[in-house]
Amino acid sequence: MGQEIDEKDKKIIEVLKNHAEFTTRQIAKKTLLPITTVHNRIRKLRKEGIIRKYTVKLDNSKLGKNFVSYILVSVNLAILKQKHKTQHDLANELKKFYFVERADIVTGGTDMVVIMRVKDIEEFDNCLLNKLQLVEGIDKTQTLIVIHSK
Repeated sequence: MGQEIDEKDKKIIEVLKNHAEFTTRQIAKKTLLPITTVHNRIRKLRKEGIIRKYTVKLDNSKLGKNFVSYILVSVNLAILKQKHKTQHDLANELKKFYFVERADIVTGGTDMVVIMRVKDIEEFDNCLLNKLQLVEGIDKTQTLIVIHSK
């Protein structure tokens, strides 16, 4: 990074975190900074890789994807080694499934945590048993079903 971020940068970042769709003018109004300052600082933050991309936050209930689960994955390292794959490769492979929201490598009693989002229990059953658990390198899974989320 070229230089440390200051209070002005932090204000801009905070607005963008909640409103990535805002124009430079809207950000300037919200932060009480001049438009040219906002424009130049956003350009600098992007150039330095602090802002990597803009994204959307979806209303999954309106998309019919209300069923969320955390899948604790134990990896079979011998199979991964035999296939010349790493846990990073396995995580990337899992992220390609439409129902996988995240696949994170973790420490502790499990190797990975996968967040799965689907329509209902039937789709969950199909995705877990017929797709996720059949991926080479996955030894076993344990499922935590989300009953309430904030």
